[in-house]
Amino acid sequence: MSAVVFPLNVPNVLTVLRIMLVPALVVALLGNTPAGDVLAAVVFALASLTDFVDGYLARARDSVTTFGKLMDPLADKLLIVAALISLVSLHRLAAWVAMVIITRELAVTVLRLGATQAGVVMGASMFGKVKTCLQIAAILSVIAVHGRPLWVSALLYVTVLVTVLSGLDYFFGLRRHMQQSQAQADG
Repeated sequence: MSAVVFPLNVPNVLTVLRIMLVPALVVALLGNTPAGDVLAAVVFALASLTDFVDGYLARARDSVTTFGKLMDPLADKLLIVAALISLVSLHRLAAWVAMVIITRELAVTVLRLGATQAGVVMGASMFGKVKTCLQIAAILSVIAVHGRPLWVSALLYVTVLVTVLSGLDYFFGLRRHMQQSQAQADG
C-alpha cells in the first residue's frame, strides 16, 4: 500500500519542482561547466516563475493545501539562500548582502512559525511581494551580468533596503496582530 506524500495538484507539483531545481541551480553555478551561467540564469528564472504560478493557481483553483502553505515558503527560501551562498562563494556577491537577506528570511520564517503556534496567521503583504520580486531580479542580474555595472549595484542596494524594511514591516505588523488577538481574547 502506498501513500501520497502530498496532495497531488498543479501548485504542489510546481512547489516540489522548485525544490528539485535548487541543486540544479547550485551545480550550474558552481560546476564550472560551459555556459553554466546561462543555464543557472534559466534554472533560476524558471524556478522563480514556478513561485508566482503556483500561488496564483492555488488561489484561482481553490486548491490551497496545508502542504502548499508549508512547503511553498520553504521552497522560496531554499532557492534564494542557495543562490546567494553560491554567488558569495564565487566572489560575485558581497557576503554582507547575502547575510542581511538570509537573516531577514530566517527571522521572518521563525516569527511566522511562532505566530502560527499562537493561532495568528499573517499572509504576505504587498511589501513582501515587492521584496521577493526585487530579490529575484537582483539575483538573476548577478548571475546573468558579469562585472558589476552601476545598475546591478544599485539594484542590490535597493533590494537590501527593501528586504530590511519589509522585515521590519512584518515584525511590527505581526506584533499589532498579536496584540489585537490578545485584546479580543481578553475582551
